[in-house]
Amino acid sequence: MNILIVDDEREIADIVELYLQNEYRIFKFYTGEEALACIENTKIDLAILDVMLPDVDGFAILRKIREKYTFPVIMLTAKTEYLDKITGLTMGADDYIPKPFNPLELVARVKAQLRRYTQYNDHTKEQGDIIDFGGLFLNKESHECVYNEKSLTLTPIEFDILWMLCENRGKVVSSERLFESVWNENYYKNSNNTVMVHIRHLREKMSGPTGKSDLIKTVWGVGYKIEE
Repeated sequence: MNILIVDDEREIADIVELYLQNEYRIFKFYTGEEALACIENTKIDLAILDVMLPDVDGFAILRKIREKYTFPVIMLTAKTEYLDKITGLTMGADDYIPKPFNPLELVARVKAQLRRYTQYNDHTKEQGDIIDFGGLFLNKESHECVYNEKSLTLTPIEFDILWMLCENRGKVVSSERLFESVWNENYYKNSNNTVMVHIRHLREKMSGPTGKSDLIKTVWGVGYKIEE
């Protein structure tokens, strides 16, 4: 698998490469322009992006990626402002790790994101891989989402959230259950904010066909649900 690393702090980029190079093919760059050129000419399976770069910032690279690709993106930043995390998640980042970080934790998160992503490239057809109701069509095998006859590009996490809500349509799914099932991590106090950001991003994408998205309903203090 091919992993893109972009960080102008060469020492950090080199450390990340060191911990990943035994299992993955690494494409390492210190500027955003070089990274964007690589993305256009190379099949990338996961990107690790620094937010602060000397030319094109990580958010701009993320925006370009999400115009065409759904592979996982992990954002790195030395800034601790919570707004940066919200910005990254809202734009389609799959994970967010502040500096300084434990390289072993980064490796674990990379593996978790790749496991989630590669499951959509498994072409083994199984019963129950299709959800089709209320103008919404989901194909788990092809990772296809169509809403009111418009094709939507969803990240793996967004697709997982929507799939889980549809599987449980008519029932309320708690934020805790969503987070632990989709992210496969323990739920903590701030995890609810992460879920909220992704739900909001889903609603924004689904609002395109109709100008509004009321398919995903919020049950305040409990969670979210989709009804027939």
